[in-house]
Amino acid sequence: MSRILVINPNSSSAVTRGIAEALAPLGDHFDCRDLPSSPATIATDEDVARAGVGLAEMVKTTPAAAYVTACFSDPGLDMARALTDRPVIGIQEAGILTAMARADLFGIIALGPNSIGRHRRKIRMMGVESRLAGELPLSGVSAEASGRDETVYAEVRETAARLRDMGAGAIVLGCAGMAPIRARLERDTGVAVIDPVMAGAAMALGAVLG
Repeated sequence: MSRILVINPNSSSAVTRGIAEALAPLGDHFDCRDLPSSPATIATDEDVARAGVGLAEMVKTTPAAAYVTACFSDPGLDMARALTDRPVIGIQEAGILTAMARADLFGIIALGPNSIGRHRRKIRMMGVESRLAGELPLSGVSAEASGRDETVYAEVRETAARLRDMGAGAIVLGCAGMAPIRARLERDTGVAVIDPVMAGAAMALGAVLG
């Protein structure tokens, strides 16, 4: 079987390594890459648009069994799907669908306030607004720091607890960079915590093996 290409649309090699480490329990099915021409954190709508073009170009030029867009804004998802007949999985869609399989209401932790509008547009497109307990932002941290900085982890834990109190039975991590803290956050909060990259990769693997 050809490998599944997991594309981190930012340029942070540390985030890409964290994604690869998180996916290791699923086996040697994944090739994780980033886009060196992108910013280290996808923060603005312009970042999303530019990263989407780069991601679509990588899909177009790199044969794989399936593709996973490893950024919570799903940059280039529709464009990439139009360029290949192979499965292309967006992690925001995958994370939300997985959370709804675990609980009635889900919550999302966003990197910063500017991300929420983009996420809400996708939630409306998916038609699942009634299942959203809430989305709360961090204070605008980098993708790398979101999964590796202890000060940021304290903020993530507090935010997760607030979402739990708002009724969220499952919490989706709103950035691929948070992958290294998923299990720890679930232990600390007692709430199901969804790593959307793992969710997307599992869907891609199921599509390929099925």
